[in-house]
Amino acid sequence: MARRSHAARKRIVYAALAGNLAIAVTKFVAASISGSSAMFSEGVHSLVDTGNELLLLYGLRRSVEPPSPEHPLGHGRELYFWNFVVALLVFAVGAGVSMFQGISHLHHPQPMGSATAAYVVLAVSFLFEGASWRIAYNEFRHSKGDLSWVVAIRRSKDSTTFTVLLEDSAALVGIVIAFAGVLASRLTGVHEYDGIASILIGVVLAVTAIVLAKETKGLLIGEQALPEIRKSVLEIAGADKGIDHANGVITAQMGPNRIFCALSAEFHDGQSTREIELCINRIERRIKAAHPEIATLFVKPQTKETWQKRRAALEDAEHEDVTPA
Repeated sequence: MARRSHAARKRIVYAALAGNLAIAVTKFVAASISGSSAMFSEGVHSLVDTGNELLLLYGLRRSVEPPSPEHPLGHGRELYFWNFVVALLVFAVGAGVSMFQGISHLHHPQPMGSATAAYVVLAVSFLFEGASWRIAYNEFRHSKGDLSWVVAIRRSKDSTTFTVLLEDSAALVGIVIAFAGVLASRLTGVHEYDGIASILIGVVLAVTAIVLAKETKGLLIGEQALPEIRKSVLEIAGADKGIDHANGVITAQMGPNRIFCALSAEFHDGQSTREIELCINRIERRIKAAHPEIATLFVKPQTKETWQKRRAALEDAEHEDVTPA
């Protein structure tokens, strides 16, 4: 997948923030005029999304802070933390309030006021959300290449863009549901349809939140870099004249464009300490030139047999941890 600049991420979030803030205000005004439960749920949805974009902007700012003595590998994962908080807010506040509002409306249905305001606001909201969604969609489509959407989201190390994309997609679906609820209530006179629409919006938000939490959790606790990067590191190291065998590599994604990398390599016998040091320096320069996102690289001199034994021991330990007693 293509790398995305910090400025591009901020542009996506700012577009979503501006759209959601304007939409939230107009939805609440329309909800107060029409008395629509679904419209109120949509207003809560947009308000939560507005807060989410502010959290994402804060996470983006913190993630580019330089390494410090307390955080020698940088602050990149702080972005993943705030993305996870966003997922929790979508679930707890967005989905929770929408479902509560819908259930309350089912128990105590009330006649709807003017639906004209609701229709107008929903139409305008769809345009604003569509514009924000289009920006996120174009950015993510450019980065995903030939991968399918599901695979691209699962492989993506840039949680900001797919968070905004999923949020906006959920918002567009929610607007359609709200419109259907208001229309059904007006045409049939059955006011419970509005409450059902509100519950369905809550379900959409809950599913979105679960997907976001699942994908962000892996990044937060530490995922490997993409396979092609790991393969390239081994190939670059193995091609150096001082290396007898590149044993393996351990990577951890520390941010969208920040990777920690530990390389195990067996050096040719007979080299002096100075020659090994020069070899390591060559490997570091070549790897970082090919992959600027590798911010930290450690090279460990190690025989192939030692590497294999230690990897086997780790795999056995992991197997014992998951095997039922």
